[in-house]
Amino acid sequence: MSGNNGNSGVPSDLEADWEPASDSNPASVQGPDPASGSAGPQVAEVAAATGDVVVSADNLHCRYGSRVILDSVSVQLSAGEAVAVVGPNGSGKSTLIRCLLGLQDRGGGRVWLDGRPMVDTDPRSRAAVATVGDDTDFFAELSVGEHLNLVAIAHGVADSNQVAGEVAIDVGLLEQWEQLPGTLSQGQRRRLALGLALVRPRRVLVLDEPEQRLDGEGRSWLARRLIAEKADGVAILLVSHDRALVDGVADRVIDLGFAA
Repeated sequence: MSGNNGNSGVPSDLEADWEPASDSNPASVQGPDPASGSAGPQVAEVAAATGDVVVSADNLHCRYGSRVILDSVSVQLSAGEAVAVVGPNGSGKSTLIRCLLGLQDRGGGRVWLDGRPMVDTDPRSRAAVATVGDDTDFFAELSVGEHLNLVAIAHGVADSNQVAGEVAIDVGLLEQWEQLPGTLSQGQRRRLALGLALVRPRRVLVLDEPEQRLDGEGRSWLARRLIAEKADGVAILLVSHDRALVDGVADRVIDLGFAA
């Protein structure tokens, strides 16, 4: 997946021999060595064996006033498996993700992570679950590289700057390494949001329409990346309107049917 060139080319220091910057200072981020041959992030450590249930949600309910959005919806995610949630606009796909993650009050039902209640404020949940929504915020004064390195540092990634560089290559943003988010196209901003999920360790990947604003090449890359995530044992919950992406990645499909 190649990134657009934007207004600036690859910084000159990226073309020289590269040494990792200090992990303690995200402002000192440098670029990766393009000659290193790295094509993606280091493989995340996954505790569960492929096939083990990682996330289980039973009988989730949600309503807005008198309108029922979710009615007894259950989800089970196993390591190395992708489950897609499909349905028309208004059927509750994004609501399901927010309820599962604890970002929205549930009118009923429970969610477990590794057999324990899944709570969004629990450090174990935050360490295990990486998410990409439709409302990712960026720091206006931090560059692409600084964003990636900061998230890697926050999650205790060893050699964080090197991993950040590998992810930048993987998502096609190496040439935008020093650019600020406000200078990126919509597609590049989506790639950055995906990169922030991929630069950190994860056992569960929750994606709300990740294909949005990606071109055809970007969507093909996304399908390959998600297949690779499954091979690494990551459990994926995917909301999507892209039938080709769902058919190519998902092992099971939850169809929420018609709008309530």
